[in-house]
Amino acid sequence: MPRCFPYGLAAFVDARLRGLNPVLLAEAVFVFVRDEVRHSWDAQGRRVTSVASEVLRHREGLRYAKSHLAAALLRLAGVPAGVCYQRLTLRDDDASAGHLVHALNTVYLSPLGRRICFDARGNRPGVDASFSLGVEALAFPIPPALGELDYLRNEPDAHPVIVAALSAHTDAQALMAGGLHSDPLRSAAVAGVERHAE
Repeated sequence: MPRCFPYGLAAFVDARLRGLNPVLLAEAVFVFVRDEVRHSWDAQGRRVTSVASEVLRHREGLRYAKSHLAAALLRLAGVPAGVCYQRLTLRDDDASAGHLVHALNTVYLSPLGRRICFDARGNRPGVDASFSLGVEALAFPIPPALGELDYLRNEPDAHPVIVAALSAHTDAQALMAGGLHSDPLRSAAVAGVERHAE
């Protein structure tokens, strides 16, 4: 995720986020990224985006890219944010096909004195994520019996394995078909802090 923010991101923040309190701002970012940035897999798009500015420009990205955009917009607007990851089955209720990595966002809300997590992946039939200050309303439940897990970590930056995979591919459909199925985070070092820690 970029540490300096291109004009497009700043203009977006000025136009749509300035003046909102942290809670309303976080919800506005969530709704925008969930509803106005297409998930490449759902849209059957080929473009691979990663850096927040290109995700915003093209209004398209895989789950990882969408989490980069959400974190960048929140940070630029002055709200601390990071990313977190889950390990999910490739097929619902069936671990035989293997697993993939799913990306979400963490946000520190100063009025509440704590972090929340949201999943701006994008809704579709059978997927209904929403912004919640209470019980997390994420896109996918985590059944441990299927080998799925929630890393419960707040990462300050996108994991380098994720960034490398996005950089190495030019076709989003090919990336999803074979790029991040082995769950590289399971064995890679994770340097974040507990997701719900203050």
